[in-house]
Amino acid sequence: MAGWSATDLLWEGVSFETFYRAHLEPVLRPGASISHIGCRGLDGHEAAPTIEDVLADDVLIALNLNGRPLDSDHGAPVRLVSPSQYGYFNVKHLAGVELLTAAPAITEGPLIRSHPRGRVWEEERHGLLPGRVVRPFYRALIRPIRYLSSRGAPSAP
Repeated sequence: MAGWSATDLLWEGVSFETFYRAHLEPVLRPGASISHIGCRGLDGHEAAPTIEDVLADDVLIALNLNGRPLDSDHGAPVRLVSPSQYGYFNVKHLAGVELLTAAPAITEGPLIRSHPRGRVWEEERHGLLPGRVVRPFYRALIRPIRYLSSRGAPSAP
């Protein structure tokens, strides 16, 4: 949630809506009201976008990045990609999908809380504070995070 974005990436795969209509919708009980889709990665990361957000035209179950199959750094074998939302909704190593009838319980602390929708164009970064309040903090973190990311993981002693 540092506020920086990787741009000019070409993700390829299956639209989440196509996957939903073909594999999830047919198993719904008549009258079921799905509000969120729980997504879990092999690394333990979880996200639960609203059904409205996950069925948007730009949301993919990505298989390729820039014309090549995903590697482990980018979420192989498949990754949920939602470009209109902040990165915490993009689940690498997608391993499970769950149909939810209500928003999941908040498990984060009172001060560090992700926004439940995380829409970039609305600056929905924090669950309690408006974007204009947290923006200066995120901007201050961009340079150190980019520097640390460019150095890679520290080597073992």
